[in-house]
Amino acid sequence: MVYLLLILFLGGGLAWLSERWHPQAPRWVALGAVSFALLYLAVAVMRLPAEHFSLLPAATQPDTWLAHTRLEWIPRFGIRFELALDGLSLTLVALTLLLGLIALSSSWSEIDQHSGFFQANLLWSLTGVVGVFMALDLFLFFVFYEVMLVPMYLLIAIWGHEGRAYASMKFFIFTQASGLLMLVSIVVLAYQHAQVSGSYSFSYFDLLGSPLDSSLGFWVMLGFFLAFTVKLPGFPFHTWLPDAHTQAPTAGSVLLAGILLKTGAYGLLRFTIPLFPEASLEFAPIAMALGAAGIIYGAVLAFAQSDFKRLVAYSSVSHMGFVLLGLYAWNSIAVQGAIVQMVAHGLSTAALFMVAGSLQQRMHTRDMSRMGGLWLNAPRMGACALFFTMASLGLPGLGNFVAEFLVLLGLFQVAPRVAVVAALGLVTGAIYSLIMLQRSFQGPGDPERAVPDYGGREMATMLLMIALLIWLGVYPQALLDLTQPTVDSLLSEAGS
Repeated sequence: MVYLLLILFLGGGLAWLSERWHPQAPRWVALGAVSFALLYLAVAVMRLPAEHFSLLPAATQPDTWLAHTRLEWIPRFGIRFELALDGLSLTLVALTLLLGLIALSSSWSEIDQHSGFFQANLLWSLTGVVGVFMALDLFLFFVFYEVMLVPMYLLIAIWGHEGRAYASMKFFIFTQASGLLMLVSIVVLAYQHAQVSGSYSFSYFDLLGSPLDSSLGFWVMLGFFLAFTVKLPGFPFHTWLPDAHTQAPTAGSVLLAGILLKTGAYGLLRFTIPLFPEASLEFAPIAMALGAAGIIYGAVLAFAQSDFKRLVAYSSVSHMGFVLLGLYAWNSIAVQGAIVQMVAHGLSTAALFMVAGSLQQRMHTRDMSRMGGLWLNAPRMGACALFFTMASLGLPGLGNFVAEFLVLLGLFQVAPRVAVVAALGLVTGAIYSLIMLQRSFQGPGDPERAVPDYGGREMATMLLMIALLIWLGVYPQALLDLTQPTVDSLLSEAGS
């Protein structure tokens, strides 16, 4: 697992240096690094015994996980370089690397200035995210959680669009400030553990089940919750997202929507609820109310947008509300639905941002009132936009439908009224999605307008995501089987 991080980190440095040799070298170096990392992960997984995937990854027994590495780092404070993989983190690491390839494809012909530094920041963002999904020392987790913000900030600030300075600063302040709340909570948790055990430790395996006063536990939990909900983003902490998405380059939007938002959901699932089960149970009605509000609020604001990218950004707020609901319903069905939603949303929304980026690159506008009838000019792009719009609104047979169905099914068992409110998001989602498609690709077209259609590289990227969403919608059992042992373990550790 350490090698996986090194491949991406060193690949970023090599991509930066390679610009000196040839202007086009960085993108090929970056492609090689991400491809090699994905191949390394696949080979490592295939070497594991098949029966190992059915073991419950007990939080107190590292040897039951798919992989575990622990190296001493700062022994005086019990801080270790500790990485581990189970079915959940394996799924998200694979999604990260896959979307890294998709981000590279989306930026292949878009970036023509400082391309080496661009590709380096893209790979370093992937390094930070992969580290987040594997780190099980909470101090190390915080380091990766904060480090991944820096290259993303630079991607927006340097290669973004007209309002990039404001958007990048807002993104950094929101996520950095909320991350500091989490750091305080981590330190308090480790200190309280030391008072009981006599030694400091930041290991997830040691901190799970640490006794905390109920009042203190609630406030420490709240620090974790706010940090992860800002990154999710959940209502009302979402305001950084539309600006960041709108101003980011296409590859930045793909990474933001596809994987950075998932680090917030992962943090809630892996750390917040299991570490503070009683406080989380007490807080669950508020969290579910915020999730339901986010679904409706994001859908209503998406409906009001004329900017293609901004509409897709607000749709992310709505869709990630389902993740928040699934996590705090805290039963197996709902949590599995939240995990499927992470994967399906990562694919479908990344694809829609690629469509938005392609339109801006070709037409130099994101305003849908200046589009219309684009299917006539670019039928392949229009067909891809239609597919991913249908996926986004939850068409049966595609991954997003499976995710939302499971979330609502599990949620109905614990909060039927909230489930009814959340179901309204499916209706509003259909409205703004179809309006987006109609305004941009339908209606009377201009046959004299020159809008190049998708070429082979872009179509290959789109077809890959189409195939994955169909597979996820038709046969989600493979993903559910991979993550079920983790879900069962988390539920049992939290006393559900």
